[in-house]
Amino acid sequence: MENELLKIFDEHCNEKGVATREEVHRLGHWHETFHCWIISREEEIDYIYLQIRSANKRDYPNLLDITAAGHLLANEEVYDGIREVQEELGIEVAFGELISLGIIPYSVETDTIIDKELAHVYVYRRPNSLDDYKLQTEEVSGVVRTKFKQFAELWLGKIDKIQVEGFEIDSEGKKVYINKLVTKNNFVHHETSYYEAVIRGIENC
Repeated sequence: MENELLKIFDEHCNEKGVATREEVHRLGHWHETFHCWIISREEEIDYIYLQIRSANKRDYPNLLDITAAGHLLANEEVYDGIREVQEELGIEVAFGELISLGIIPYSVETDTIIDKELAHVYVYRRPNSLDDYKLQTEEVSGVVRTKFKQFAELWLGKIDKIQVEGFEIDSEGKKVYINKLVTKNNFVHHETSYYEAVIRGIENC
């Protein structure tokens, strides 16, 4: 995986070459990713779905994250990113069903990586059930949902915890029901500005 080739860009989104994934994260090159947020509406309430990253992931294990996301390889176009939804969540989705929120650039630096993403962000609105998800457990250990209004209030600083419910696959491959309170600390550390842009985009689509 670290030897995968990615397109790299300057700060003005001009393509400037290709580098390995390892080099991209070590040197902090801007690169393209695909993000898909799944939303469902039930009894006039919007819910947003979140994945739980596998405990085996090197970066951000066990944290809540975008419903499905991944890197775009150097030989891929944006529409190829739909494979992330299918691979990680086991859901068949046509690219034409997605609603684009545009490109949201953001950067995060940790002890192990410098992550500068040009994120192609999409929303998928669908009648949804937690039973629909067939997880790629090497990448995703569970899926939960929360009311979109609460998600928005958390990231806009109006509340400090929200209720999530869903399931996680345990070490024996069994589904374990989850219903608990979480805070921002339980999420992957994307910039707050990224979450704010996603919230505005979902509200307007």
